[in-house]
Amino acid sequence: MSFRVQAIRRLPAATTLLVLALLVGCTVGPDYEKPSISTPDAWHSVIANEVEGEAPAPLQTWWTIFNDPVLNELIEEARESNLNLEMALVNVREARAKLAMKGGAELPEVGLSANVSRTKVSDNGILSQVAPAGGFSSQGLFVFGLDAAWEIDVFGRITREVEAEGARYEASIEDYRDVLVTLYAEVALTYIEIRSYQEHIANAQANIKVQMDSLDLTEERFNDGLTSELDIVQAKSNLYTTEAAIPQFRIRLNAAYNRLAVLCGQDASTLRSRINASSTLPLPDMEIEAGLPADLLRQRPDIRRAEREIAAATAMIGAATAELYPRFAIQGSIGLDSRSIGTQFDATSLAWTLAAPMHWNVFTAGRVQDNIDIKSEQQQKAMLEYRLSVLQAIEEVENALVSYNESRIRLGHLKQAVKATETAVELVTVQYDSGLTDFNNVLDMQRALYEQQNKMVSSSTEATRSIIALYKALGGGWMTLDGKVIASANPVVSSPQ
Repeated sequence: MSFRVQAIRRLPAATTLLVLALLVGCTVGPDYEKPSISTPDAWHSVIANEVEGEAPAPLQTWWTIFNDPVLNELIEEARESNLNLEMALVNVREARAKLAMKGGAELPEVGLSANVSRTKVSDNGILSQVAPAGGFSSQGLFVFGLDAAWEIDVFGRITREVEAEGARYEASIEDYRDVLVTLYAEVALTYIEIRSYQEHIANAQANIKVQMDSLDLTEERFNDGLTSELDIVQAKSNLYTTEAAIPQFRIRLNAAYNRLAVLCGQDASTLRSRINASSTLPLPDMEIEAGLPADLLRQRPDIRRAEREIAAATAMIGAATAELYPRFAIQGSIGLDSRSIGTQFDATSLAWTLAAPMHWNVFTAGRVQDNIDIKSEQQQKAMLEYRLSVLQAIEEVENALVSYNESRIRLGHLKQAVKATETAVELVTVQYDSGLTDFNNVLDMQRALYEQQNKMVSSSTEATRSIIALYKALGGGWMTLDGKVIASANPVVSSPQ
């Protein structure tokens, strides 16, 4: 573009100053300011820690608090193979490409053109009256040149659009991080469900063994004439009812395996062989640090994304406002035109043009102002969505805190109830064998034991789910994988502010 600079140098001084002023330009529309939103000074609910002296659980690798190697492996496999995560990464790369394309509008466009042609005018056409005696001869034309155009961003329309696209690109990174947060929580929750159903099945099988022993006892007493056949029938009813519960748990267990296979991008049969029933349902006894409510604004990807959406919407107001003002551009071309290839590169074949067009939407029937109003309302909508995301995040954390605390309290009571009921079953069985009580008491205690065991497993599951929900609500986990985003999409990843 050296010819453009040389041409400007030849302009009068006043015109040169005007052109330079236009090149500097200004940016119209509001500048983005990060929204300020008040958060509580502390959580309404606090965690009742039972274990003292242990370090708080790490927020970025929270799943390690379960000390479960299988869960750690599943988290890693999901990170490598989950398809939703891959799609989120594709969205990051797409947003980066859009930003690069939009940023290119700030630079001049230069095109290279070349043409070789040969033409002959008709001897009997419109020029027939001036045709030579022998008719028109064919003529060749050789053209080679450069075309250039540059819109001078006087009022910042392009700058604002690039600014908006940059904010959207950063929002796509937060989307990726949000998928990470959700993915880790879903893998852990599904794994906990599998362990829970395995314990339910184990409890049922243990109770089936006890109830089969009771059935044998009633048959012996019946054969000895010490009881009626009613005890046998009741024992069978109780046994069959317990056996009937196992298929339901197996159905749910199978669904959980299949769900985990989708999350980890693996075959369900492979997972079954790895997740055997030897491990118990994990419930870590360690300190859990929820941090401060204000930390959510720096950590939660959905809140960070909402903030970036406000930035994009604000920039688009400026881009729309710039349409109220004229657009300026510099256009030019330089080339070599010749009818003969022999003189193609002679100085006399040089041809060039230089223009400075201006376009101004003087009358648009209010469409430009309407568009500004639309962008302004979109900014307000983005602001409301940001505030809503903060309130919902606080709600999720508070609910998880209460659920965890109350589930732990309930679990402690249920453990005591199970222990007491196990003793009651042993005592009432001995009394029945000695003829000191009827079989209904045995049935009642066996049913109560199975019911209390199921409640204890459910309560333990709920407490563990509450821990996972808490870390998900806190936005834990995404910072550990920024390296993968950078390696795959090369984004500019900023640390939490």
